Amino acid sequence: MTTQIIAQTKQVKDQSQVIIVSNAKELSKWSLSKEEQAYIGKKIASKENYIVLNQFNRLTFIQITADWDKKSEAEQLENYRHLGNKICSSINVHQYKSICINPCTKEDYSLAMAEGIALSNYQFLKYKSDKSQANTLEKIALIGVKTASIASLNILVNAVYKARTWVNEPQSYLTAVSFSKEIKAMATDAGVSCEILNKKQIESLKMGGLLAVNQGSKTPPTFTILEYKPKLAKNKKPLVLVGKGVVYDTGGLSLKPTPNSMDTMKCDMAGGAAVAAAICAIAKAKLAYHIIALIPATDNRPGENAYTPGDVVSMYDGQTVEVLNTDAEGRMLLGDALAYAKKYKPSLVLDFATLTGAAAAAIGSFGTVFMGTASDDTKRTLIETGNLTHERLVEFPFWDDYAKLIKSDLADMKNIGGPIGGAITAGKFLEKFTDYPWMHFDIAGPAYLNSPDSYRGKNGTGVGVRLIFNFVKKLSE
Repeated sequence: MTTQIIAQTKQVKDQSQVIIVSNAKELSKWSLSKEEQAYIGKKIASKENYIVLNQFNRLTFIQITADWDKKSEAEQLENYRHLGNKICSSINVHQYKSICINPCTKEDYSLAMAEGIALSNYQFLKYKSDKSQANTLEKIALIGVKTASIASLNILVNAVYKARTWVNEPQSYLTAVSFSKEIKAMATDAGVSCEILNKKQIESLKMGGLLAVNQGSKTPPTFTILEYKPKLAKNKKPLVLVGKGVVYDTGGLSLKPTPNSMDTMKCDMAGGAAVAAAICAIAKAKLAYHIIALIPATDNRPGENAYTPGDVVSMYDGQTVEVLNTDAEGRMLLGDALAYAKKYKPSLVLDFATLTGAAAAAIGSFGTVFMGTASDDTKRTLIETGNLTHERLVEFPFWDDYAKLIKSDLADMKNIGGPIGGAITAGKFLEKFTDYPWMHFDIAGPAYLNSPDSYRGKNGTGVGVRLIFNFVKKLSE
């Protein structure tokens, strides 16, 4: 079920509502009974700023924002999203179908609250026989917000929903082939051109990294190419997005342990999901920016003629890689895709991948590790966008010292660098396939959550979609 965000001119009778005030005095203009005023007074006296009134046929949510005004813009937006999460929970517990958000001090705050409600309302019930747990909330009404802003938010929320659903799908359904078909269906709907390269085409291109990882699988790999090129694009050279599409990762012959490791590895295509959903959202929103997305996809298994530690693989651009760990497979796919991206002469390339446990261990699920060779201005814009969307970015050092750790006696490079700086050595590996401004985003921490986290929910989060969309929106404006 999707959650529809709509514009509304005034409050509808018996509709649950949200009232935002900066102090208690402002509540006087709202029609509240003496009993309700007394109840609110008690709550405020006990220093509670979030108050819920059960008015029998609706809920009224009151948030006093006095303390919020002292915070940064990014912190305030996140407060409104978290408020949306609390509201969504109460609405569904009471089985109401709609909620109305009265005007906030800024349109962006109303939108952030609606975003928090809508993202909190996501559910993945495809494989549940009993649908009685389904959320009842269907509509979020906004008063005093531009319809264009609402339309853009609906597009973005639906894109995050799609990315989450792809990540949540089991590999028994979402193979590399079916993932590509799903992407094509979404692209067609969004007006994005889509080409899916099959195994024979991948072999003719000599994409050795992608083919090596696929050797252990009975299901063929795919390489999906998406392009959105509006007539009045602001950029002369395209922005290229690259997403890791490992639909399931056993580790290959370097087999992962099942508990707390392999059991969640259906999420290893979260980077591919993010870039595919983002480019489709950008196209639907008609942002004036030329974008290409590349998604190499396969599963990584120990069967068939699986590639082995000690193998030397020749990559798409002719560089050779000594494989010392078959579980460092994502960089093999991405190396081919990043080298392939050169043909587009891109202005900038951004790759998204659940690449290393080292990144997740370093900063947890609280943000994304990123590194690369883009300009300082680009990095600043990305960091600012990450803060405003709360898909925060932490830049890791990218010194050439780390490249020494992946030197090989046998080939041009090794696919692992040892126990030190694992997230960075993975980045230095990828850098060898680039000759353009580029940033690498390791989303291993925030891509999949084992317990609920506010509006990000549980399981697939769709991380990266909101960051990419808002970054491109900023560039296109």
